[in-house]
Amino acid sequence: MLRYTARDVNSSFLGVIDLIMKHLFSIALGLILVVGALGQTPAAPTTHLKIGDEAPDFSLNDTAGKPIKLSDFRGKKNVVLAFYVLAFTGG
Repeated sequence: MLRYTARDVNSSFLGVIDLIMKHLFSIALGLILVVGALGQTPAAPTTHLKIGDEAPDFSLNDTAGKPIKLSDFRGKKNVVLAFYVLAFTGG
């Protein structure tokens, strides 16, 4: 038959608490590192373009999936390019 004294129970309880605290600290530290890494803003890309320069030609798919080039509109319509950071993403 096993017998436990108050000292054994107290020692065992403190060991469990110590283990839980170590795990919680590790989890908190990991979360801090992840949030810190996500919060860093990447450096802006460099470009040779200046205000007033003609935009370089590029192509993207329209809402129907059909590829459209910027040059398709040159001389026909005014084009406004609007970029929304992280729009329509989970980020």
